[in-house]
Amino acid sequence: MLKILRRTLIGSPMESARLAHERFSVPKGLAILSSDALSSVAYATEEILHVLVPVIGLASFQLITPISAAIAMLLFIVAFSYKKIIDAFPRSGGGAYIVAKDYLGVNAGLVAGAALLFDYLLTVAVSVSAAVAAFTSAFHPAADHRVQLCLLTVAVLVLFNLRGITESATIFSYPTYAFIVGMLILIAAGFYKIFIIHIHVPAAAVIKPVDNNLGSLALIWLTMRAFSSGCTALTGVEAISNAVPNFKEPENKNAKKVLTILAIMLFIMFSGLSILAKYLHTVPTHEMTVISQIAQAVFGQGTAFYLFQASTFLILALAANTAFAGFPMLASLMARDGFLPRYLALRGDRLVFSNGIVLLGVLAGLLLVIFDGITTRLIPLYAVGVFTSFTLSQSGMVKRWLTYKTGNWRSNLFINGLGAMITAIVTLIIAVTKFTHGAWAILVLVPIMVYLFKAVNRHYLDVKKQLDFDNYQNNNKGLKHKVIIPAASLTNVVANTIDYAKQISKDIKVVHISTDKEFTEKFRKKWESWNPGVELLIIESPYRSVFDPLVEFIVNADKAKNPGEVVTVLIPEFITSKWRHRFLHNQTGLMLQNILVIQTDAVVTTVPFHLK
Repeated sequence: MLKILRRTLIGSPMESARLAHERFSVPKGLAILSSDALSSVAYATEEILHVLVPVIGLASFQLITPISAAIAMLLFIVAFSYKKIIDAFPRSGGGAYIVAKDYLGVNAGLVAGAALLFDYLLTVAVSVSAAVAAFTSAFHPAADHRVQLCLLTVAVLVLFNLRGITESATIFSYPTYAFIVGMLILIAAGFYKIFIIHIHVPAAAVIKPVDNNLGSLALIWLTMRAFSSGCTALTGVEAISNAVPNFKEPENKNAKKVLTILAIMLFIMFSGLSILAKYLHTVPTHEMTVISQIAQAVFGQGTAFYLFQASTFLILALAANTAFAGFPMLASLMARDGFLPRYLALRGDRLVFSNGIVLLGVLAGLLLVIFDGITTRLIPLYAVGVFTSFTLSQSGMVKRWLTYKTGNWRSNLFINGLGAMITAIVTLIIAVTKFTHGAWAILVLVPIMVYLFKAVNRHYLDVKKQLDFDNYQNNNKGLKHKVIIPAASLTNVVANTIDYAKQISKDIKVVHISTDKEFTEKFRKKWESWNPGVELLIIESPYRSVFDPLVEFIVNADKAKNPGEVVTVLIPEFITSKWRHRFLHNQTGLMLQNILVIQTDAVVTTVPFHLK
């Protein structure tokens, strides 16, 4: 029953050979990877006004133009810098973690990785909470169920992403393009009414008068705070360089096309929305978001308004989908490097990193519950991580150009150097101005995350050292059944199990389920080189399932045994020295043992290998 439900919700397993076909075209890449950045314009202008309006009232609309212009300029600098990163990593992708680790060292890479992982987590939380805010702005009675709506949205996103890259890209592309069209119509119609037919500007009775007593330093500080809040418009720009391998060939050219289109669309939308907010004197309220008020002023309280609100809700919710594409991939890279649990590096039935998707959904849900689904409470945590990764990736590229000096390295050095300098300044501004508003949490959490990454890595290195086959010593001498030994790879624990099996029987089969042909070939050659005098049986598994073909083989062997024979399954298992380390490893032996005890008459035994 559970298997049928799983197939209904997620879909049938895909063969590993289809991975090459599960890639983005330019239109689908724009829909999936740009939704976060495009959706940022829905609340970036509002975040600027959140800072300015309570202090200087109507004067806010005089400052919003230069602040928006500075953010737009920063957008083009960052986008152009990331195009250089894509050129430098044309096939593998140049995310901040990879660039920083390769050129600035492991510690810088881990800081970038921690900042990006937290950024992706906050992307889901901020986008979903903003989407629900847009929904409740149009349907006020739903405001009392804000948190439940947030959790429901996250659950839907998790489910769709578990179905695979191509399928989720197709589903999510329609709302993205609907929002783009809706925003362009809103800006065009708003400009027409303001500058051509000169519609009446509503009186801003709720706005405070200008505070003439505000000193120059206080005004500068206020402007810096507003600028740092508005920089959320740039969030998501880095997602494209992280996901270069997900594009169809030529990967780098398609990725750069998407980045260029994104930069242009962001400029038009953010600038247009800021201008409309200025001339319509729109201010943030608890009842309606700024973008909702602008849409109501331009479209009226009719069908067009509700359609636009629906598209805004969908793009804000789908902005989280960028994180569902980036978080699992980054987590898989860090897991392969040994800084996160290994199971995060495994692809599921639908060729996506299922464990990473589920983990992101659970963590985002917890964050939304803790912050009661309020977007503005999460924004201060958001921007610091984004610009930290910006700065480290640009600085890593500066080191690259200074080291290799190939091609147009001087112009590339200038571009990435400018990007590194400006994003570093912005990071400092955000950290200082938002420190008491929650940015301190990032400054505390990132070092803690880096410490945990290193602790996980130390554990894996210790495990590798003790499982290293070259250091194996035979401790089982002198002892007979039809023995089957499952083996994922040739390690000390497998060799230890084989030695034990030789003491109880001469009829021994080592069974390896092949989910990766290249790895299996290496395993076979290493086995032949060792030559333990035991038969190695390799079973192909095109759907990457290890349990089903292994259990089927053992069940058939149990049925085919002669009278007086007994099938003995010896499960190799290493035991960690500390209980908490067990959570970092797959409990495959325990699950296999439970399945076989129920389905066969075989004797199932765990052969432990204790780590020091």
